[in-house]
Amino acid sequence: MSVKVVLVDDHTIVRDGLRALLDKDAGMEVVGEAADGRSAVRLASDLSPDIVIMDVAMSDLNGIEATRQMATEAPHVKVLALSMYSDRVFVSEMLKAGASGYLLKDCAFDELTRAISTVMEHRIYLSPGISDVVVADYLERLAKDGGSAAAVLTPREREVLQLLAEGKSTKDIAGKLQVSSKTIDTHRQQIMAKLGVHSIAELTKYAISQGLSALDT
Repeated sequence: MSVKVVLVDDHTIVRDGLRALLDKDAGMEVVGEAADGRSAVRLASDLSPDIVIMDVAMSDLNGIEATRQMATEAPHVKVLALSMYSDRVFVSEMLKAGASGYLLKDCAFDELTRAISTVMEHRIYLSPGISDVVVADYLERLAKDGGSAAAVLTPREREVLQLLAEGKSTKDIAGKLQVSSKTIDTHRQQIMAKLGVHSIAELTKYAISQGLSALDT
C-alpha cells in the first residue's frame, strides 16, 4: 500500500518538483497540495493522508501553527517539516507543535524518502545538520532547569522513556517489561508531567540529550 502524501509549500515550483520526484516512487502517492497552512489543515482532515510534508515559513498560516492545529484536528496524520531554515527557534517550535521530523531543503531526494520511511515507522527524523540544534536546545533547558534524567526520573521511568523514544508502542513496552498497558500509560503521563513536556517528539529530544536514545539519521 502506498504512503499517501500531501505537499504544503507556498512556492508552486517546489511542490511541482516534489510531486515529480515522489510520483516516480512506487511507494508514494501525492494525494493533495496546499500553498498555505490553513489549506493544509483542511486537506489533512478531508483527505486523511499518512504524512504531510510541511513548509515552515508561509503567509496566512505558517507551518508551525498549521502543525499545531493538525495535531488536534487530524492527530493520525504525521508531519515532516521541510524548510530552508535551520535556526533553533524554527526547529524547536516545529517539533514542539507536533512534527515528527525536520528536514532541510538542501537535502538529497534519497534523504527525503528515508525521512518519510522513518517517520512512518513512528520514529523521529532530523537532518544531520539539525541534530546539534536539538541537543543544544535541550542542554540549555536542562542547564536552566537543573534537572537530569537520573535526578528527575526513576530507573523504570528512564527505561520506559528510552523505549518510547525508540518508537515502541505502549503494547510493545508493556510486553517487554511484563506489565499492563495501563501501567505504561501511567508511567508516560508521569514522565511528561515531571519533564514538563507534552508530546512524544519532545520526549525523544529529551532522551537524546540525556544519552538514553540515539538519533536515526
